[in-house]
Amino acid sequence: MTKLELEIGGRSLSIETGKIAKQANGAVWVQYGDTVVLVTACRMPLIVDYREKAYAGGKIPGNIFKREGRPSEKETLSARLIDHPIRPMFPKKFPYEIQVYVSVLSYDGENDADVLGLIGASAALSISDIPFAGPMGAVRVGRINGEFVANPTLTELDDSDLEIMVCGTADSIVSVEGGAHEIAEQDLVDALAFGHECIAELVKLQEQLVAEVGKEKLVIESEEVDPELSQAVAELAQERIAEANRSPLKEERQERIDAISADVLESLAERFPDSEKPIKAELEALLKADMRTMILKEKRRIDGRALDAVRDVTCENTVLPRTHGSALFTRGQTQALCVATLGTKLDERMADDLQGKRFKSYYLDYNFPPYSVGEVRFERGPGRRDIGHGHLAERALEPVIPSVESFPYTIRLVSDITESSSSSSMATVCGCSLALMDAGIPVKTAVCGTGVGLVKEGDEYELLTDIRDAEDFLGDMDLKVAGTKDGITAIQMDIKIQGLQLQIFKEALDRAKEGRDKVLAIMDECLSEARPELSRWAPRIEFVKIDQSKIGAVIGPGGKTIREIEKTGATVNVDEDGTITIASVEAGPAEEARRMIEGITADAEVGKEYDGVVKRVMPFGAFVEILPGKEGLLHISELAHRRVDKVEDVVGQGDKIAVKVLEIDTGGKMRLSHKALLKK
Repeated sequence: MTKLELEIGGRSLSIETGKIAKQANGAVWVQYGDTVVLVTACRMPLIVDYREKAYAGGKIPGNIFKREGRPSEKETLSARLIDHPIRPMFPKKFPYEIQVYVSVLSYDGENDADVLGLIGASAALSISDIPFAGPMGAVRVGRINGEFVANPTLTELDDSDLEIMVCGTADSIVSVEGGAHEIAEQDLVDALAFGHECIAELVKLQEQLVAEVGKEKLVIESEEVDPELSQAVAELAQERIAEANRSPLKEERQERIDAISADVLESLAERFPDSEKPIKAELEALLKADMRTMILKEKRRIDGRALDAVRDVTCENTVLPRTHGSALFTRGQTQALCVATLGTKLDERMADDLQGKRFKSYYLDYNFPPYSVGEVRFERGPGRRDIGHGHLAERALEPVIPSVESFPYTIRLVSDITESSSSSSMATVCGCSLALMDAGIPVKTAVCGTGVGLVKEGDEYELLTDIRDAEDFLGDMDLKVAGTKDGITAIQMDIKIQGLQLQIFKEALDRAKEGRDKVLAIMDECLSEARPELSRWAPRIEFVKIDQSKIGAVIGPGGKTIREIEKTGATVNVDEDGTITIASVEAGPAEEARRMIEGITADAEVGKEYDGVVKRVMPFGAFVEILPGKEGLLHISELAHRRVDKVEDVVGQGDKIAVKVLEIDTGGKMRLSHKALLKK
């Protein structure tokens, strides 16, 4: 058994191996504070699983079966966070599948396990026999009172204006993901530089672990390419591919490439039998080489744009007449239909994981239907990609969303991607920003997202603003940056090469800002600020504060009373602190519900006059309801100044009658008078 330790952020991080899961190709036990993860790596394309055991936080699963079920949103996002940086670190033609499995075994409520999962994944792969261009380190960077903090605790993150997960090797950055409160580009670069210092220490720790217990790596024999086949494919396809690669439209380009592929396969079928796979590989290599040469040498792109040009952008708002807010954002052949819907506290989304049960009053759902790329597939709910893209866009918009205290609505955003040619998550940010304004939600300012790509050969490289599908697929980087005119709110960087220098990253951020400013100007022409009033279709919310002792009266036995109130057409929600939220689209139902609640919770006052309703008639008087659920006795002697022989001679059941409260005894019984309001 081997155990190594390192202090980061004022706390000890340890990596241990040789004790648990010894049949895996690589297994490590990583502990930070009292948070523990077990990470295993096996030869098994790459699969990363991240599972939180309920017992890690001293909990029993809350579902009906009382055991862990399908991965939660948090688990899915953590798995993607680990997958992205390690994926480019394997040999391109590794013949085995690989599975990295992260199990959260103990959770202390302060140290998030995802960063340990990433460190553990690198350590497990590094000591295994699986070829891996690591080790890698990972650190979460925060900034509190202007000072950067390594791996801030969950409590510290409440005071941080930055939360960025940085992963890298000893000399480069591999992935970046996180959010910020409109941070400047240079500040973000400084945060990465700070984080990389911690990463370098983590890499050293793992190198020591590898030196002590590392296994000999598998030797992967490279496939020999038949030079005669390569030459034959090039002679038939190279010129045609160069022409097809310069087709501005996605569909036209793909149709021409498909036709070239079919022609080449048919022409070479007899000469090179059973060679469909290597022929297709050669065609893809020609496509990639031509596009990269075009960018690096000709300084142009497949659709004819300059390297720093943004695709044509169009924006429309109020495209759906009965929604609360809507927008259609189109950039090139990527299009997002975005809708904002307002709800009440009852519409909050619950999250239940190791951090506990909590409710979100703002959330965003991203949908990528198959028709957006002209495909057919069965819908089986949101996948990892949908959840990841939605989370990035949600995080990008969060800094401009008004607080619940100033805007007591639940906000749900939905982005349906109707066309896609890359950067659909950034189109979602732009479209949802416009939808928020269209709904009249008082957002601080507009938010826009832009993608930046990279083509790098040796020391030569070019950055591409607003990449499209082929540039994403054949390029080396997909950097997504969202922000306002004042700074960055969210970022995500995925690369296909094994690391990126900070200088290139800084240039990419500057390029993203230029693109963001261009698109923000177009968005401002469409809608520059939130509409002055909420949509006429949005609910109107009122609040009533009652004494906690009267909550039961408002709800009633088995919810009977509150159901009667909701027959007005209003939605009513009662909080434990006595705050009652009343919501309705029209003003009338909310006003009627308020009147009923105030009546139920009001206290009768001695000397005050009330309009009551006779509920029961007795020989000695009548019981009159002066407030909902509150009755008093109107004695026969208090009906009139004259003598009354029979109560029925003056009032009957169901009659309305004005009364005055004469007395309320210690038991709450009321004595009423009608004659006190009559002239003698």
